[in-house]
Amino acid sequence: MDGERQATFGPDGELETDTPPEVTGENDVGEEKGPNETDGGYNRYAVASLLQKAVRRSDEEVAAWAAWELARSGFGWNLWDRLNMFVIEDLRADERTALLVARYEELATERWSPESSEGRRCAIQAALAAARATSSREATHANNYFDRVAELRAEAADRGEDPDADFPVEDVDVGGTYDVALDGHTGEGSRAGRGSEFFRVHGGRVGPEAESGLSARWKRLRMELDENDYTDEQLAHALSPVDPDDPWDEPDFSGSG
Repeated sequence: MDGERQATFGPDGELETDTPPEVTGENDVGEEKGPNETDGGYNRYAVASLLQKAVRRSDEEVAAWAAWELARSGFGWNLWDRLNMFVIEDLRADERTALLVARYEELATERWSPESSEGRRCAIQAALAAARATSSREATHANNYFDRVAELRAEAADRGEDPDADFPVEDVDVGGTYDVALDGHTGEGSRAGRGSEFFRVHGGRVGPEAESGLSARWKRLRMELDENDYTDEQLAHALSPVDPDDPWDEPDFSGSG
């Protein structure tokens, strides 16, 4: 089909593509490769699944081999799709790993070809980066949990009952637990008359560590140059760290507006 990939469904039910020209030909022992067969004679779905489990279990050698096998066999498009999925599905949030995988993919697919020697090395590097990262399915678990809670809330609402489970945020109202979020950038905060003073004293605080070095100095100097007349107590609070045990607790300063 002039290089186009034919659509097919894999054993996991996902729409995949099959038998582009680069994956046809003979395997390592000189036999004609079957559909979804790698050069080593393995099923590419099995190798891709092995790659994911190797990343999840931090087995660097197996991850490196699986990536190399897919890349050299012409399944680079499948390999990079999977590696990028692993970043959001199997690893703890870590922008460095995500950026590395994206960069290696760019090199393998734009500077070189995925099945070239350079492309294979990019695949190995990306697989090693993923396998060495902290494994966690936190985003997947969070997504599944929040989805289920949303369903239970909707079902309970239809019955006129309280749900058996609820979101970690009950409400976002002025005076509520997350009052500090409602600064002048929100409709509620604007209607409450909250301006830059409220934001600098409350909304701009960070934690669990306080602003330090130049960051703290610049914030303090900006507040000192503000038209608002901050008290020493407000200045100290604005530069203090958020309490890690109660990150949403904020004192009510008179005149903080």
